[in-house]
Order: sequence, then C-alpha cells, then structure tokens
Amino acid sequence: MPVFWLIVIVLALAAVGFILGRSRAMQSAGGDRRELHSLPAYYGSNVALKSLVPAMLLMIVWLIAQPFVVNNIVSGMIPDSQISEGSSRGLVLAEVRRTADGLDNAVALGAMTEAMADRGNADLTDITARLKEAGQVVTGEITQPIFHAAQRYRALNGTGKWIMTALVLLVAVAGGLWGLRETNAAFRARNVVEQGVMALLMAAASIAVLTTIGIVFSLIGNTWVFFKLYPAGDFFTLLEWAPSFSGRGGSSSLGVLPLLWGTFYISVVALLVAVPVGLFAAVYLSEYASPTVRSIAKPMLEVLAGIPTIVYGLFALLTIGPMLLTVFGPDAAGWMGGQRAVITAGLAMGIMLIPFVSSLSDDIINAVPQAMRDGSYGLGATKSETIKQVILPAALPGIVGAVLLAASRAIGETMIVVLGAGAAARLSLNPFEAMTTVTAKIVSQLTGDSDFASPEALVAFALGMTLFILTLGLNVFALYIVRKYREQYD
Repeated sequence: MPVFWLIVIVLALAAVGFILGRSRAMQSAGGDRRELHSLPAYYGSNVALKSLVPAMLLMIVWLIAQPFVVNNIVSGMIPDSQISEGSSRGLVLAEVRRTADGLDNAVALGAMTEAMADRGNADLTDITARLKEAGQVVTGEITQPIFHAAQRYRALNGTGKWIMTALVLLVAVAGGLWGLRETNAAFRARNVVEQGVMALLMAAASIAVLTTIGIVFSLIGNTWVFFKLYPAGDFFTLLEWAPSFSGRGGSSSLGVLPLLWGTFYISVVALLVAVPVGLFAAVYLSEYASPTVRSIAKPMLEVLAGIPTIVYGLFALLTIGPMLLTVFGPDAAGWMGGQRAVITAGLAMGIMLIPFVSSLSDDIINAVPQAMRDGSYGLGATKSETIKQVILPAALPGIVGAVLLAASRAIGETMIVVLGAGAAARLSLNPFEAMTTVTAKIVSQLTGDSDFASPEALVAFALGMTLFILTLGLNVFALYIVRKYREQYD
C-alpha cells in the first residue's frame, strides 16, 4: 500500500477514535458533561492521539530503517567478482537499485522478471536493452548476480512495505482501543492530552536540531566515501577543476581551490556593493527620514528580499551584463570576456543583499537608547557628529554581525552565479572574467546521467561539506563578534 493512503487511513482511524472517545465519555457521565473531569473534546483527543502518534512514529522509524536493512542484505549477495578495478561495492549496489527501479517502472519487464530469473545472459542482454529503451539509467550490461540482487531488492522492499502497513494499522487500532478502554468520567483526560501536546511541541522544536544533525551526518558519510575513492590531498591542493565522467575517457582533476576563489571573489564584490548602500540606507531611515518617508521607503526596500534569486540571475544576464559592455565600449567584449563575469554576478548579488544589510542595521541602530542621542545633543554635538561618534560605535558589533550574515548568504547563492558569472573554474584577479562557485558546481555535478556513486557525483558532498564548514565558521565568528563586543545600555 502506498504511504500516502496509509497515512490517510491512520488519520481516518484517529478521527473515528475522537468521535467514539467523546461519545463514550458522555455516556459514562450519563449525558451530563458537568460530571466529567475534563471537557468531552479532551477525551476524544486522548483516543485520537493514542491512535495516531504511535502509528506515525512506527511508520517514520520503519521508513528510515528499511533502506539500511535492505541495502545491507542485498550488498551481501554481490560477489567480489562483480566489483571491477576502480569501482566499489557502493557503485555496484547503485546499479542494482537502478535495475530494480527499472523493473518496477517497466510493466512488461516486471511481468517477465520471475519467468526470466534462471535464464542466460542473452535474456539479460534483452532486459538491458529494454530498460534503456524505457528511459532507465543503466550504465552497463546487467549480469546474472546483479539481476538476482535486483530481484531480491524488489522482493524485500515489497515485503517490508506490507509488514509496515499491517503493523502500523495494528498499532493504530490498538492505541484507539487503549484510549477507549481508559475513557470514563473520572479519567483526567485534559492532563494526559496537555502532556501529549507538550511532547509534540518539544518534538517539533527538536526537528531543526535533528535536521541539522542529519544533514551533517549525510555530508560526512558521503564525503568519507568520496575521499576513499579520490585523495583528499589532491582535492585541497590542486589548482585545476576538470571532472571527467565515467565512459568519457580521461581522469578527473577535482581541485577545490578555483571554486573557493570564485566563491569568495564574487562574494567580496557583492559585499562591496551591499554594505555601503545598505548601511547608508539604514542610517538615513533611522536618523534622517520622517515617519511618512520611512513607512514608505522601508517596505519598498525590503521588497528586494522577496524577489526570487532566479529573477536576479536573469537581471544580471539580460541587463547588467549588456550594460557593462555598453559602458566600457565596443572593445569591452575582448577583455571583459562577454556578459558573464564576476562583476556581473557580484553587482546583482549585491543588490539582492542590500535589504539584508539595511534591515538588520536599521533595527540595530534603532536599538541604541535615545538617552545616548539626547546626551550627545546636550553636549553640543550635531546630528552627523552624534551618528559618527555615538550611534555607529554603539551599533558597530551588531552591524558587523549583519555584514557577516550577509556574507554567508552570498557564499551560498547559486542561481545568480549560474546565470551571471558563467561556469569557468579559474584562478584570476580579473573581475571581468567568467568564474564559478562551489554551489554552482554542486548543482552541475549532480545534474546529468553520471553514476551517483562515482567520484564525479560524490564530489558534490565534499564540496557541500567544505562550504558548510566555511559558512558555519563565518556564522560562529559573527555570533562571537556580536556577543563579545555588545554593550548593554540601561
């Protein structure tokens, strides 16, 4: 049974449990709700929670654990003879999964599977051809061990889904019956429901932390697999980025330094645009603008934060690039290298970051106590002197934190770089040349028909892990700056 319909059935059982629990509570009180310890809805909610929550938890745990168990069993079926030089068990297992998916998706082949289980390689050659005709990604000829492993993979997944369905429904029904059994007029349903809701709220609050931990572990696991296939020393020291996908010949040079250089170069250009404009806008809005102007200008400025980044990328490609060629004259295409360049993406990204810097800086400047302004004016300082010598020094730690957070946002940008900066991985100081970033290459490495377990695809996780560590360090540094140098004002 599909997971969607299983969820619908469990929700229906919970709804039925709510109705029955409420009705049973009223019956136990003789129809007089004043005899109940709690409101009738609490009794129904108690039954619904006992039916819904354990069943959903079981389903989530099962869906997470089943792939690991199935992959471990199927991996043991793959003989060492199937693992060629330069390959790995993970690569062969990925081929098994693709074959199993192809047999599931191709209806005719799915019907032929059992009949052809014990036949020779001629039939397997025909299956390979049919899978490719059906649009399935199969990198090589399907061998007998891979075919049997794919059949076992399908059978285990199918059996696991049916067992999960039966257990989830059994737990949902048992939980509902448990809730109905304890429903009576003296039962403290409100206390139980409120404790259950508090536990659900705590679980919801933990999702962000658990998600972060899951992301980190997934990056670490796949990065470790990549560095077992490709030397870490070359990854962090080579000055060339030249991936070679399997089947196209050559060897890959996967040096991250050109990508890191492009990432930081474009981010610096963006910050050179965003920081002055955003900071000056924040000072004007907080210190000089009238309430009417501020009420109009600030929302209009913050509209920039709601524009999708793909729109900024198109703006860079169709407007900023041609504008730069026009400004620098007809010979600019020769030394600028075309419309896609570091300066093109940097200008567009800087415009995108203006509302981040201005909004955060504006809030920080407004947080400076009015007493400090009044004291400065009382000593005879002008407005500009008060801003330069009192307000900005007091707000400086927060402004530095806002700039560093904007830098993290710039480092993680993708679409503006793809459309505005090009795809060339190079080490150059010329801002008018095309370059690329780590995020853009992560997208390109996971796009196409390459083997997901190959170094050329796994390198995306190594790039992601490198970028994660850099941005995490930048954010921690920003928080350190803010907390260390923040001054408390009464």
